Amino acid sequence: MINLSLQQWAYKDFIINTSKEELDIDTIHHFLSKESYWAQGIAMEDVKKSIDNTTLCFGMYQINKDTNKKRMIGFARVISDLVTFAYLTDVFIVKDFKGLGLGKWLLETITNYDELKIRRILLMTEDGHTLYDKFGFETLDKPDLFMQIKGKGAL
Repeated sequence: MINLSLQQWAYKDFIINTSKEELDIDTIHHFLSKESYWAQGIAMEDVKKSIDNTTLCFGMYQINKDTNKKRMIGFARVISDLVTFAYLTDVFIVKDFKGLGLGKWLLETITNYDELKIRRILLMTEDGHTLYDKFGFETLDKPDLFMQIKGKGAL
C-alpha cells in the first residue's frame, strides 16, 4: 500500500504541495477539457477518477499574502509503483502564469522528489521537449520495446 506524507515547497508567492484535498478540481477540469491538447472534452467524473487513482498529485498555488487564500495555477500528476516505473501526466501552468519559471520549478520539484528516484519515468508531449530535456527526459532509446493499447480519448 502506498502511503506518502504531505510535502510542501515554497517559492516567492507560490507553493507546491502534494495534498489531493486542496486541489481545485474545477480548475483542473477546465484546463484539461478546454485548454489542453491531450484531454479535450474530458468529463469531470473522469478527472475526479483519475486524481483519486493517482499516486501523487502536485498542486501549485499562488498565495494572496493579504488574505492567505490559495489560487490553483498549476498541476501535475504521477502514476507510479514508486520502485520501477512512473508516468508523468497532465502537467500544466495556467496561461496567466506562464513565462515566470513556474513550470520549471514544478518539474524540478517532481524530478527531485525522493520517492520518484526510481528506474524509469515516462511522459508524452507534443510540444514540451525542450523543457523536459532540461530535467533529464529524453526520447526513448529503444522505442520498439514499448507497446500500447489506445483506448477512449487517446491521441
